[in-house]
Amino acid sequence: MTELDDIKKKVQDEVGTCEAAEEHLFPSLNFSTFILSLSTSAMVCLGELPDPISNEKNVNLSLAKQTITIIEILKEKTKGNLNPDEERLIDGILYDLHIRYVKAAC
Repeated sequence: MTELDDIKKKVQDEVGTCEAAEEHLFPSLNFSTFILSLSTSAMVCLGELPDPISNEKNVNLSLAKQTITIIEILKEKTKGNLNPDEERLIDGILYDLHIRYVKAAC
């Protein structure tokens, strides 16, 4: 094995390691993970979770309401195309976010 072959092998090993780490950090995107991501964003806006950048809890009700509305629009536009698990997920998330929104707004 030449020195160049050795370097190529090390690079390939590093790329494989990076791809595995990326898959662990960013699981494949599907409808459920997309809805969960939007839900997490709404929770940050409601001050339920800290902002991932500042690590502080801040409330932004208008942005929370907008994100909840986006999830509602997605529910309406995907009606009849979701499997039972996806329907339960989106219904549960919307119920939870509505309760938390009212609590934060009062």
